[in-house]
Amino acid sequence: MSIVALKNAVVKVISSNADNKNNTQQQQTQNTSSYGSITTNNDNNNNNSNNLGQQPDLEQGLSPSTKSLNYDVDSSRSSNNNDSNVGIFDSLDPRMISDLIIGLSDGLTVPFALTAGLSSLGDSKLVITGGFAELISGAISMGLGGYLGAKSESDYYHAEVKQERRKIFENQNLIYHEVEDILIQINPDFSEETILSFIKDLQSNPDLMLDFVVRYGKGLEEPAENRQFISAMTIGGGYLIGGFVPLFPYFFVTSVHQGLIYSIIVMAVTLFLFGYFKAQISMGDVSTFPRKIGEGVEMMTVGGVAAAAAWFFVKLLG
Repeated sequence: MSIVALKNAVVKVISSNADNKNNTQQQQTQNTSSYGSITTNNDNNNNNSNNLGQQPDLEQGLSPSTKSLNYDVDSSRSSNNNDSNVGIFDSLDPRMISDLIIGLSDGLTVPFALTAGLSSLGDSKLVITGGFAELISGAISMGLGGYLGAKSESDYYHAEVKQERRKIFENQNLIYHEVEDILIQINPDFSEETILSFIKDLQSNPDLMLDFVVRYGKGLEEPAENRQFISAMTIGGGYLIGGFVPLFPYFFVTSVHQGLIYSIIVMAVTLFLFGYFKAQISMGDVSTFPRKIGEGVEMMTVGGVAAAAAWFFVKLLG
């Protein structure tokens, strides 16, 4: 990514927020520092403190107008023709799709292996009862895991924001150095004048600078609101839906072995389709037709091996 694209994107964001007091309320007094013409005097620090809300709670969120610093080229391109290119999954949070895939993947394999193993005992009622018990407990366990994982992610994000915000209060030069390091990582050939110009663009909006450092320096995205509950429901729900598929045939047969055969057929088709569409959703246009077929076969193989192993060992022990 060129520095011109970076600067233009930042300037565009700042210009769009021209009605914000951060861009109109301060007239800075120049002072020389290690970054040349960048102001670091007490008046500027006081103004930056005002821009940051002068909140004792350093976890105070970013202003709504600067929460998203997005200069991704693909996003800009898609925004120009989003009416024609946005699909059913493009409008969803990628993290939600990831959680759904995790839940479905486990739900389609673990209960299938369990029901296959229990079917070796020859009792269809035992298969249904044991399958439902595992299905409910597994969905709860997966949901709790998703909740705790999303909560840890949110706590870590806010801790990093708190730490970077403290640097702005205590010593702005630390933030300037971090911005410089990020730009050098993007392109080691950036000149000092280019870096100084970019830092000055960000200096007029401390919230924007903070968001830039956290997102592109730390590699962190702000978690969505109620992310913990959404993750728990998505993973748990995906597990519950996927796990019910291998149980379904046992409700319509009298022989447990016949139910196992129908369950294997249904799961072979389901696992293949799941792997196929998972590749399409996760990789998009990059995923070729042979790659989708390979993902479908791989998913079907994994589920089949797990079910066969469970059936064999339960039969062996029983």
